Amino acid sequence: MENVEREQFVAVQKNGDGDLTAFRTSSGRVLDYTQAKEEVNAGNIAGVNLFKGRDGELYIRGDADGDPTNNLDQLPRFE
Repeated sequence: MENVEREQFVAVQKNGDGDLTAFRTSSGRVLDYTQAKEEVNAGNIAGVNLFKGRDGELYIRGDADGDPTNNLDQLPRFE
């Protein structure tokens, strides 16, 4: 089996409330939140996972590694 390097999120878009709405990957793809959740769930994106919020919805978050600099909120924004 071929060992393929998984993509990572390198930039984000946010709405007026500061919620993440879209992601740019290390290969340059732009994914809306729903597409990004599908990619994370499929194991195609490194460094992130899905968790179920209190409202029962799934959300994307960075893997807990003790390094706040790679939190999704800390990624640069893109237009």
